[in-house]
Order: sequence, then structure tokens, then C-alpha cells
Amino acid sequence: LYDTAAAPPPPPAGRSPPRAWGRRAPEAARPPIAPRAQPAPEELEPGRKRRLTRERDPIEARIDLHGFGRFEAEDQLRGFLIGCQMRGLRSVLVITGQGRRGGGIIRASVHEWLTGPDLRGVVSGFAPAHRRHGGDGALYVTLKGR
Repeated sequence: LYDTAAAPPPPPAGRSPPRAWGRRAPEAARPPIAPRAQPAPEELEPGRKRRLTRERDPIEARIDLHGFGRFEAEDQLRGFLIGCQMRGLRSVLVITGQGRRGGGIIRASVHEWLTGPDLRGVVSGFAPAHRRHGGDGALYVTLKGR
């Protein structure tokens, strides 16, 4: 009729076989735990940008990236923003310069740097600066709390 020494039937596809209580799956069998995703920085809200433009909210620090190469400027910016956040600052001015005929490498790359994974836990938003603060060659950057 049926053989009692035969192996148990395989588990249905997509399910793992039952395991003994108290035993954990080996490290290689466990799915990796993804870190909590940080939302990407957004455009500053109009009221906040207006207060920064009119200097009702102070610009607490500035960095000028003129004269740096692309990779050096990225490192300087990252270190500056992380340092400002650690000191509890909330709004800073990043001066990139306009580049020759409006096409600077740093100016073109800064948006990518600010929205990248390295600075997602630091930057809450950014917007182009007012003309008196550098216009198209500068950005207001707001920072998250510590």
C-alpha cells in the first residue's frame, strides 16, 4: 500500500519547511534588513524662503565652493553640512558660483549631491538664493535637527 520508510513529501512551492522552536535560521538564510529610507530633500516652502531672503531667519553659516574641483567640492560640502547639523544650525548658504557662461560643474552637480543618500539625513530642503545672496550661483539649504 504505502511505504512507511519513505521520506515526507516536499513542502509546497514558495514555503519553507517547518523549523524547530527556538532555532534561528543561519545568517546566510535570513533576508537582509534594509535601513530605514530617508525622504529626499524638497524645495523650501515659500514662507521659509521669503524669511531667508529678507533675513528674518538668519543664515547661520556659509560655504564658498569657488576654486575647488568637482570631487573636492563634494567632500567640502558634505563635511560642512554635517558639521553644521552637529552644531545645531538650521539654515546655511552654499555658494557654488555660476561658472563660465552659466554652466559650472559644481553648480550642475550640487543638486545631485544634496539629494544623494549621504546627505538625506542632513538636508531637509534647498532653494536658489535671492540675488543679494548670490542669485543663481548660490543656494539656501535648510538642515534637519540632530
